[in-house]
Amino acid sequence: MSILPDHSLYAIGMNPSPGAHDLTMLFSGEGIPVPRHKIGPAIHDYCLIHTVTDGEGIFECAGKVYPCKAGDTFIILPGVLFSYQADDRNPWHYHWVAFQEKGAPLLLADMGITAARPVIRCKDPEELKELKSMYSRIRLGFNQSDYPRLEDLQGSAWLRLLLYKLAMLNQQHLPSRERDVADIERGVRQAERLISTQYHQQLSIGQLASTLGYHRAHLSKAFKQHTGLSPMQYLMKVRMEKAKSLLRTSFSIQEIASSVGFNDALYFSKLFRKWTGMTPSEYRSGPGKGLSG
Repeated sequence: MSILPDHSLYAIGMNPSPGAHDLTMLFSGEGIPVPRHKIGPAIHDYCLIHTVTDGEGIFECAGKVYPCKAGDTFIILPGVLFSYQADDRNPWHYHWVAFQEKGAPLLLADMGITAARPVIRCKDPEELKELKSMYSRIRLGFNQSDYPRLEDLQGSAWLRLLLYKLAMLNQQHLPSRERDVADIERGVRQAERLISTQYHQQLSIGQLASTLGYHRAHLSKAFKQHTGLSPMQYLMKVRMEKAKSLLRTSFSIQEIASSVGFNDALYFSKLFRKWTGMTPSEYRSGPGKGLSG
């Protein structure tokens, strides 16, 4: 913990080894600035989230002013002009976390956060206590071991939980497509994800329907309406595309067949030829299709 001239408390934890992930944790901290302490106007190229646990202050984003107090979280979006200032009589105590994400605006929008709505309110003391604990776990988890990459992994995990928690506190502003999506459409999405990750298993429409809690005929009809393919056609498409990718490696035809859900390599080869017009061996040795040299 360190003390800056303009803070009565200032503690920060830096990620010693930020990973090359889609969601990259940068740093997390805690501070109590002096009265009227101000940051900005400025612009960041990363996302910075502050949660106020005590005191008061003013946050300004895209030209609009937001008074903030204990329980409020204000979000600084990448590329958006901002400033914030502690109250002159009751300066705030806040915790913060910074991260970069390739699709940060989309991620934040999915949480109901935009430049026009950059503040989340929390009125429950227990919820605020949980948020505070998450920030502390992130900050205190850095530089504690000889494994910085694992600390990055841990910090990123807590960051994801924090973002989820903040999104749940912001439910009234979540995009309508997440709240109003039809139940059967959700089921189709789940079926697509299940097929895309479990294609190597012996799947059937009956198993899919039972796993997801839908009637077989109902799920099959809805799936085709949304994707243009029956569940089994979609499964075959996924398997064949995965097989094409694996045929660019040195794995044997038998190993590839088993990897995409076929115990019989001859049966796999027959289906692959029906799907592509070539046997696996012909596809592998074809122009631009074979092993990379």
